[in-house]
Amino acid sequence: MRICVILEGCYPYVTGGVSSWMHQYIQAMPQHEFVVWAINSDPSQNGQFRYTLPDNVVEIREISLTGTEGPRAARPARGLRFDETELRAMHDLVECARPDWEVLFRIFQERGITPVDFLSSEYFVDILTDICRTKYPYTAFSDYFHTVRSMLLPLLQVLCADVPKADVYHTIATGYAGVLARLGAWRCQVPFLLTEHGIYTREREEEIIRADWVLPDFKDLWIRFFYMLSSAAYDGATLVTSLFARAGRTQMEIGADPARCRTVANGIHYDRFCDIPVRDQEGPVNIGAILRIAPIKDVKTMLYAFAEVEQHFPDTKLYIAGPEDDPDYARECRELVRQLGIRNAVFMGTINVLDYMGDFDFTVLSSISEGQPLSVLESFAAGRPCVTTDVGCCKELILGEGDDPFGEAGYCVPPMQPHALARAMEDLCRNRARRLQMGRAGRARAEKYFRHEDMIRNYLDTYEEVFRLWQA
Repeated sequence: MRICVILEGCYPYVTGGVSSWMHQYIQAMPQHEFVVWAINSDPSQNGQFRYTLPDNVVEIREISLTGTEGPRAARPARGLRFDETELRAMHDLVECARPDWEVLFRIFQERGITPVDFLSSEYFVDILTDICRTKYPYTAFSDYFHTVRSMLLPLLQVLCADVPKADVYHTIATGYAGVLARLGAWRCQVPFLLTEHGIYTREREEEIIRADWVLPDFKDLWIRFFYMLSSAAYDGATLVTSLFARAGRTQMEIGADPARCRTVANGIHYDRFCDIPVRDQEGPVNIGAILRIAPIKDVKTMLYAFAEVEQHFPDTKLYIAGPEDDPDYARECRELVRQLGIRNAVFMGTINVLDYMGDFDFTVLSSISEGQPLSVLESFAAGRPCVTTDVGCCKELILGEGDDPFGEAGYCVPPMQPHALARAMEDLCRNRARRLQMGRAGRARAEKYFRHEDMIRNYLDTYEEVFRLWQA
């Protein structure tokens, strides 16, 4: 089977998280060929891979969302002609409604119309004028024009993409990747599978609400834009999977058909971690934070919390391990360490977790958004409890759910509350017996429910179901 996996802003350009998951996923299926269709932010990232691609990756395609407007118009823009069906689809696209994606695919794939063709046309201006008059009567037309143009250009480049051939397309998010998956399935007349680690639409919504770069008048428009992209994936996918039940319910709320939704939990290589010995000394505690240094991981809240911990446990050390995906944010975090007078926070950079997990007594994750974090599962497999924020399914991982008999494997606190995070960290610093008890609970939970081989078997079964449904 030839599987095309579609990824945005992760594998193979950055390490950790979904990227590590994808790399191990491909390696675990040597019997299948993989095409990696990778979306990056800028052409300068092309070829800048952080991984050696496995032997069963037979092709890689890269597409950039910025940095180019594509080819100049092949014909004068005034020479464009759209019929009523096409014009309705283009109007819905500009309005961020629910366009007919197959009509759009025909326009940009079969007719060869380029992004510049449309964005330079009278059609585009007429559609904008109509919408602006009815929905933004008190907003400067120039602001609306440039907002919509910047919004649509990356998407139109996606719609013009050269599609690699595959037997099934598997996108690891909605967004632009979801549109590409639907495009590939349409072009090759095959099914596609959507797997979400985090709920992409909700994450973009949170970012836009907080963003300074979005004019207040257009925040709702940008949010509708990403919901429109998610609808392309949810409406077209043969199956939609989530990592845990609560995420699946969110997918259904956004628009996924409940009959096509499945849950496939993450899995880690339990056997690699389970024999790492627990530190047996009573001395100073070492805390590990295994994450990407990026705003979504909210390292700053962790540092504020650790500043409090250090006041009560002055010999405790915090080891922050992971790539600095956002250099500006990483510099701000280092500056915050200086401003808070923190003495024992160490930025380790990218590490092999197996080499260092034995040095940690417990781990911490302070994210404002997560799915089902692998770092927590790996900490559990090594017998280390974890302090997390209540995002994604972290609470379910910490407390267990259903008939899980193992008990608490750490603490779960509200996000962006450094005092609550500090209290939980201090409790584990203070109480070694509790650390050991919670570590045993986490190890048992990981062994029973979150093994990598079980996850791979479940995805192989899901591919079979995708083909059965497609052929029915």
